[in-house]
Amino acid sequence: MSNVSKTSSTKSVITTDVGLAYGVSKIHGVNPVLLIEKILRERILYSLYWQQPCVTLNLMTLLDEVVFNVKLIGTYSDAGKVRPTRFICIILRLLQIQPTSDIIAYLLQQNDFKYLQAIAALYVRITMNSIDIYKNLEPLLSNYCRLRIYESGKSYIIHMDEYIDNLLTGSSFCDLTFPRIVRRDQLEETGKLDERLSSIRDDFEKEVEEQEEGQL
Repeated sequence: MSNVSKTSSTKSVITTDVGLAYGVSKIHGVNPVLLIEKILRERILYSLYWQQPCVTLNLMTLLDEVVFNVKLIGTYSDAGKVRPTRFICIILRLLQIQPTSDIIAYLLQQNDFKYLQAIAALYVRITMNSIDIYKNLEPLLSNYCRLRIYESGKSYIIHMDEYIDNLLTGSSFCDLTFPRIVRRDQLEETGKLDERLSSIRDDFEKEVEEQEEGQL
């Protein structure tokens, strides 16, 4: 009898994680889906958008969904609870699908589809190592297209370079906590990354050089 009671007691405290990805590699030592915190993940999985179109998306239909139906990024509040946007739901679906790094690199180059770029950039920040994060995201710091974001109960416009800078320097975004990233200067000191010259600095040095040549 005591064994049965212990078994019943044990079963009563077992919890399971729903929505796990199968047939994919671990990222940062865990199932990719677990990179999204449990509370937000469950709100995604129980949302109407997830249960109808999103959960059935494959890579190709997911790209079409982003291009035609994603118009803002972030999360919104409803009766005091955080609700996921389509953007956040699709991030979870992308983690389940786990596209190759080549596909993600291709998506980052799609300048005509800014929300596709934004989703790919967030996927990079969540899944890749520090060096690859800098290499993949820094080119987008010269992209100034406008993105609509919904956060803290309000909608506003940010530019892609601001969004990317937040991914590179922030610790969280729209209820997503980022894995730790090694600071760029530390990677430069160890020779793992070359020093990055900003476009502003490049323009300044070019202007100085032209002025010096004009004095000769």
